[in-house]
Amino acid sequence: MDEMRRFRRALVAWAAGGAGASAAAEAARHLAGGVRTIVLVEGSSDQAALEALAARHGRDLGTQGVAVVPLGGATNIGRFLDVCGPAGLDLPLAGLCDIGEERHFRRHLERVGLGSGLTRVGLEALGFHLCVADLEDELIRALGAEGVQQVIEAQGETRPFHTFQGQPAQRNRPVEHQLRRFMGTHSGRKALYAQALVEHLDLERVPRPLERLLARV
Repeated sequence: MDEMRRFRRALVAWAAGGAGASAAAEAARHLAGGVRTIVLVEGSSDQAALEALAARHGRDLGTQGVAVVPLGGATNIGRFLDVCGPAGLDLPLAGLCDIGEERHFRRHLERVGLGSGLTRVGLEALGFHLCVADLEDELIRALGAEGVQQVIEAQGETRPFHTFQGQPAQRNRPVEHQLRRFMGTHSGRKALYAQALVEHLDLERVPRPLERLLARV
């Protein structure tokens, strides 16, 4: 396991608390010397998308000292800011979240002393960018419904998607909505498609929050 992966695992265990938190904190501090920036994202699909976009620009974020850390949900941001922020490792931070979770990020960034009265512009100035409504929605709009369906075909999932479209709850919904819901139906599918969609994107049409976040780190 490389050092960046070990750092991420230690950080997650430290933030989780419990019996192993002290040992995890020690390990994270030891490994933090190789970390230049920590990027806090809601889930593994955000990590997959950012790392795939970096790769398209010839960058390996891990070797450049950028640790992309999934929070396991936006409500965990407070725990991670406690261990990564001024009272913890005190490393430069950036992040990505859905617009519906903005309040959690804003409140805890202010609580740990990284801003006050933060607006969306203020969040971006700190390196925290918002997806409308979420990353999947951003990528579907950037690639277009037809382009996304081509990616689904390349993944060998056209038949499962058509079956999903035929479900009573989905039949009358816009195809963009169906695509977004389809990506969340199986564990790991969001991350799979986050990477695949980014790999098929025209680099002139990268969603703004993803593009700005990569430029920041």
